[in-house]
This record gives sequence, C-alpha cells and structure tokens, in this order.
Amino acid sequence: MKRKAALHNLGCKVNSYELESMQQMLEKAGYEIVPFEPGADLYLINTCTVTNIADRKSRQMLHKAKKMNPDALVVATGCYAQAKGKELEKDEAIDLVIGNNKKLELIELLESEWASRGAGLPEEMQEADALRQSVIDISKTNEYEELNIDRTEEHTRAFIKVQDGCNQFCTYCIIPFARGRVRSRRKEDVIREVERLAASGCKEVVLTGIHLSSYGVDFDTEENLLSLIRAVHEVEGIRRIRLGSLEPGIVTEEFAMALASLPKVCPHFHLSLQSGCDRTLKAMNRRYTSAEYRDRCAILRKYLKDPALTTDVITGFPGETEEDFAASAAFVDEIDFFETHIFPYSRREGTRAATYPNQLPESVKKDRLHVLEEIDQKKRVQYLERAIGTVQEVLFEEQVNRDGKLYWTGHTMEYRRVFAVAEGDLENEIRRVQLNGLMGAEGLVGEIR
Repeated sequence: MKRKAALHNLGCKVNSYELESMQQMLEKAGYEIVPFEPGADLYLINTCTVTNIADRKSRQMLHKAKKMNPDALVVATGCYAQAKGKELEKDEAIDLVIGNNKKLELIELLESEWASRGAGLPEEMQEADALRQSVIDISKTNEYEELNIDRTEEHTRAFIKVQDGCNQFCTYCIIPFARGRVRSRRKEDVIREVERLAASGCKEVVLTGIHLSSYGVDFDTEENLLSLIRAVHEVEGIRRIRLGSLEPGIVTEEFAMALASLPKVCPHFHLSLQSGCDRTLKAMNRRYTSAEYRDRCAILRKYLKDPALTTDVITGFPGETEEDFAASAAFVDEIDFFETHIFPYSRREGTRAATYPNQLPESVKKDRLHVLEEIDQKKRVQYLERAIGTVQEVLFEEQVNRDGKLYWTGHTMEYRRVFAVAEGDLENEIRRVQLNGLMGAEGLVGEIR
C-alpha cells in the first residue's frame, strides 16, 4: 500500500521550485501525493526564515501537521530547518530535519527514518542520528545541489532554479547564513531541464535563484547570467523568458542591449531597491547609491520599450529618520515602478542590523508602509492605463469569475494581467488581445483579436 505524502511550501520561488522537485522525487519513489489535510503518513514542510513571521509560520505548520496525525512522519526542510536545526531537534512535533543542500537525499533519509521506527530504536537516538545525516554547515560547501523537475504544476510557467547562496551579507538579511555562499548550476543542466519542460508543453520559464545576478561568479569559465539567458533563448518551444530578482549593478549598457535583441526575453525586471535613501542604503550594506540605481533604470528604459520595473522596499530600518523615509518615498515615486513590494523591517537575530541602536517601533514601520502602499497603488494603475488601446500577446493561464462573469486571464510580456471573455480552453495558449480598459487595479479587460 502506498504511503501518503502531504506537502506545504513557505517562502520564495526558489523554495517553490525545490518543493516541486521533492514532490516528483516522492512520486517516483511510490508515494501518493495528497492534500495537506488529516490522514497523511508523511507531512513535508519546506520552511522559510527570511523574517520572524516566516519563522513563526514555519513552526505553526509543523505543529499543525503533527496535530493532524500524531503518528505521521513530520519533516522540516528548507531555510528555517537549516538555520534552527539544533532547536528543531528538541521539538517533539518534528521527526526529521533536512537542511539545505541535503534535499537530494530526501528518499534515503525517509527510508532510514521509517526503518528506525520499524526497528523500535529509542526516539532520542532516531532524532540525533537523523540530524547528523541531514543538516550540514552550509557555509563550507561549494557544491550546487542538482535538484530538477520534469514538469511544472502551473502548466504554463516554470520557475527554474539556476543559482543558490549569496555573498552580499546585507546587514538585515539572514539568508547567506541559511543558504551559504554563491553556487551556480551548470548551464548544460539548466538547458536539459528547460528542454524537458518545453517538451511537456511549457511556454514560459522564469530563471530564479537566491542571488540571480551572481550566476557564474563561482565558475572558472566566462559563463554568466547573460550567456545563460542566450542559451535558454535557443531552446525550441520556449516562447518567453522571465528573470527573477536582479541587483541593479548587473544592468549595464551591454546587458540591456543584449536583452533587447532577444525577443523571448520579457521586458519585466525586478530590481531590488530596499531604500531610496543613501544613508539607509549604506547602513544596509547595499553597495549602490540611489543615483546609481536611477541610472540602471534609465538604461533599461533606453533599450526596451516601457519595461515593467518592480522592486522591494523595507520601511522602518533601524535609525531611519522621518527625513530618510521621506527621501525613500520620494525616490519610489520618481522611479515610477509598476509594482513595489513593501515590507516592515524584521529584526533577525544573527544579523548586524539586529544590534543597531534606534530600533523603530512597529507602529512607525506600519505607518510608513501605508504611505508607500498608496504610491504603489497609484503607480500600478498608471502603468496598466498606458497599455489601454494597444494590442498585446497574452499567455492565458486560468479561468476566473468576476462579478458572475467568466473570464480567461493571463499576462502580457510585461506581466500586466489581462481578462478576456472567450469560449473554449485557452490554458497555455498565446493570443493577441485588444486592451480596452481596467479591471480596477487588478489588471486590464481585453478582447481577443
């Protein structure tokens, strides 16, 4: 009889990719994948530790799993598991901890755990043995863990992990300690995976990583992110290439000119900002100024027609004054982003910023967040409105109900969301659409041509 496995993911697109890979490993090993509900034999939670809230959510899901079936095997993997392995060893709700760069050994570790249970070993011996096998010192490995997928659950769009780790050590960020140093995936392995996904019908791939801009810096060759993009561009069947979060420093005249010459590359760029105030950027160890960031945005707009620029901003960083925040908000308004993802500063034990004086109250962080949310809402609508009256290619993904009416919805190359009424099945189809108006701030309403 097949064992039943329920999986849950927390965190970023890299985590999502890794959970898809682990799911496919479990399927090949004979497990039946079931919903994250009572009745599973195995609960696997891919955790996140980017903020205190992420830690709390990770703990809650692990405890929820054990309550759903006290006899099930509860497995913690991912960044929270890596960062807090010793603590989780003492948590009675968790049976096995698998850190980063050990996910490839998932099936072997599970079989060892099932065997230990069957042999009736004392619980404390099981836990200690499992922890030794499954959590390494991530800072001391140069090996890229070659996870892969054969298909994507989204059907239309596949996230492809091409890089792991980060060497930046921003003062607020715990991720280099949970993910280790930069490790890049071999181009040949990336292309093989993209070819498999294209053969399965996938039309769009998103290249992603923990610090995508660093792709190739650990190689002895001249491979870099641009050479990888060019190689993916040659894969037959792939119609669109989208990029994950980039550091502004990667955007040069050469980089932008090259991307503009590749028609499959989507003019949609997430350039991490974090603050528009130079004093705060320096305290964050972000390694660029607001003027340099502005120049990189101008380069993208020089070579690509009205690209969608999106970003992240932190509010309430330690020591951020009212003047600092006003400068940051004015900069966000000036750059004219399509979307701004805003986060209140989260104090992370083990980071430099956690020791900084002048930690701000949560109320101040939230008040500043609301100011930026108003700017974001205004800019989203303005960017959507600029497309009204144009004809765009839309990759359709799913059917949704809005006010009792069924629409097919998908995205343009710039990632504007589009709603259109149509008969038949449009999932994973690319169609030309006349964009006629707004669906609020959610997207655009169009008519298939």
